[in-house]
Amino acid sequence: FMWSLHILQYSKLKSEDNITSIVLSAPYSSGWVGIGFSNDGKMVGSSAMVGWIDNQGRAYIKQYYLSNQTSSGVKVDEGKLLTTDVPSAAVLYGDNIYLVFQVKFPLHIARQSVILAFSKISPNKFHLAEHDDKTTLSFDFSSGDSVSTNYPYQLKRNHGAFAIFGWGVLVPLGAIAARYLRHKDPLWYYLHVLVQFLGYIIGFAGVVSGIALYNRTHSNFTTHRSLGISVLALGSLQVIAFFLHPNKDSQVRKCWNQYHHWLGRICIFLAAINIVLGIELSDTNISWKVIYGAIISVMIISTTFLEVMMCTKLPKEGTCNGGLQMPTHHPNS
Repeated sequence: FMWSLHILQYSKLKSEDNITSIVLSAPYSSGWVGIGFSNDGKMVGSSAMVGWIDNQGRAYIKQYYLSNQTSSGVKVDEGKLLTTDVPSAAVLYGDNIYLVFQVKFPLHIARQSVILAFSKISPNKFHLAEHDDKTTLSFDFSSGDSVSTNYPYQLKRNHGAFAIFGWGVLVPLGAIAARYLRHKDPLWYYLHVLVQFLGYIIGFAGVVSGIALYNRTHSNFTTHRSLGISVLALGSLQVIAFFLHPNKDSQVRKCWNQYHHWLGRICIFLAAINIVLGIELSDTNISWKVIYGAIISVMIISTTFLEVMMCTKLPKEGTCNGGLQMPTHHPNS
């Protein structure tokens, strides 16, 4: 079975004793690679065989018990796997690391939940750094059948794609339409509302997928998660503000405009920061950085050009002040 180029192989040595030899191979440059065995598919309560190569080139393989989600809850040499007298081993061969060990499973077990995980940070005095990624599969060691998906990987891709397209593309485009298409009344208004509502919906889907990803992996990305919740809250306030906007002749309309303008700016700014942070945390390939970098570059160049053109053509209207701001009127207000 393969996951991110991890390969799991096994052979049953003694069917009457249910002893199985297991070999896990994975690409390796640093850090640790592990395979865990769980009753319910979750990391907490599982036992894992973890291997790594230290800075002096020495190979280690240790059994760990994951009693909780904290670092202190990952206990070395306290796993519940029944290993045999055959020594376990970790071997570095070429660009791959191989974990080799024997385990005795309980009798009459139908399927075993297996967790594959890795980190690029090497253990410090046998203390494991948090995993960079993991996946779970249900494996039948009696037949070789497995049931698995790249759920965390696909969910992570979906989360990033929704967030970038919703918060990072559509929401800024909606603000740009309101800023630079005011001479196309009421086109600017309908474009602004349609594009930003669509951006909010897709961005909301990104937040939902992010929550699902957190529940699956329990990744401790506090700053990224907090910024994501903040962006969603600001976006939701903008939606509420749309439905509660005062009439253009109202005395509070000017205050509402400032509230709407600045809340939108802060939301777009925080979303951009969080997208960059998310890309860095995800440890994805460089294509994500290139794509979002290109999006940001195009938007900056385009808005700079449009701002210069607007300030050149309409110097008397004071439209060059305030950045990406909304007009103070719209149809049927």
